[in-house]
Amino acid sequence: MSEHNSCSTGKVFWSFILGGIVGAGVTLLLAPQSGQESRERIRELAEDIKDKTSDYVDQARDTVRTTVEKGKGFFENRKSVLSTAIEAGKEAYEKEKNKIS
Repeated sequence: MSEHNSCSTGKVFWSFILGGIVGAGVTLLLAPQSGQESRERIRELAEDIKDKTSDYVDQARDTVRTTVEKGKGFFENRKSVLSTAIEAGKEAYEKEKNKIS
């Protein structure tokens, strides 16, 4: 379920970014201003998008890192339980084997 939410969040984010770019582009094309002013606004918009994208990538990287660490902890816990169960099974097998012999 959390995979579905993170995928959905990513899609919403990129849809928002794409919508912002398209809206800004249309606004700049229709606005009554000089080419120099338009280029400056486009440059500012590009820098803003770059900063926001960088922030999103950093957040995504942190989320992945946290999830991987949790997964490692879960795996180590289950590995310990499994090892204990295997050792108990070996001991029980040896006891039964010795009883039969």
